[in-house]
Amino acid sequence: MSTENKGTALVTGASSGIGELYAERLADRGYDLILVARRVDRLEAVARNIHARTGRKVEVLRGDLTNRADIATVERRLRDDSAITMLVNNAGISLEGSTLDNDSDNIERIVTINILAPTLLTAAAAQAFVARDKGGIINIASVLAFAPEAFDGIYSGSKAHMVNLTLGLAAKLPTKNVRVQAVLPGATRTEIWEKSGKDVDTLLPGMVMETADLVDAALVGYDRGETITIPPLQDENQYIAYRDARLAMAPNLSRKEVAPRYRV
Repeated sequence: MSTENKGTALVTGASSGIGELYAERLADRGYDLILVARRVDRLEAVARNIHARTGRKVEVLRGDLTNRADIATVERRLRDDSAITMLVNNAGISLEGSTLDNDSDNIERIVTINILAPTLLTAAAAQAFVARDKGGIINIASVLAFAPEAFDGIYSGSKAHMVNLTLGLAAKLPTKNVRVQAVLPGATRTEIWEKSGKDVDTLLPGMVMETADLVDAALVGYDRGETITIPPLQDENQYIAYRDARLAMAPNLSRKEVAPRYRV
């Protein structure tokens, strides 16, 4: 447990699961905390436990990230509070069933929580951190960003968006004192499965990572300066090959002429 003061970390979806574990680990590292979620009672319990154990300052900020006004409140805090040096975009949901089984309200909800909210918060934090020349952003994505056929395409697409957002921002950051990381968990033991009506142990027997293991590995990746961290992936060369193949394709993606293979 560090006695160093590293500023304040704002963590969304902090009332349970991955967000709660990030809050605990960042407090151990010397961060004060702002915890954001809908469930204030759960947030307050998490805050009390972390403060009692670490002595760090822990503030509870109620935020329903399906609500544009609540998103704007968190944006303003990121822009205006110069003590904030870390953002963890963790809040997210999945769908029960596929695109074929959900109405427009459910689809709008997942797009708002998984795409709109973290994109706006990332932009607010990045702009503030660059102006202050200090800060870090951790975006929780998913390995399903690379496997859209495996589950619902809306969820996996939202996580692919987080990967693209992170890679694009990393390429534009003008200072090495501001860092951004996307974490791609595989199946992890969190409430998201139960909420979406899925039994993860039945779906993926023997493949479910414990939340603490996931967060600890992700922080190792952050400490190493990784932009993309995939805690379940043993052979890093597989990701490197994927990345290199994607980059090699880039010069051929926009041409004046139609590719000969499409000529009739």
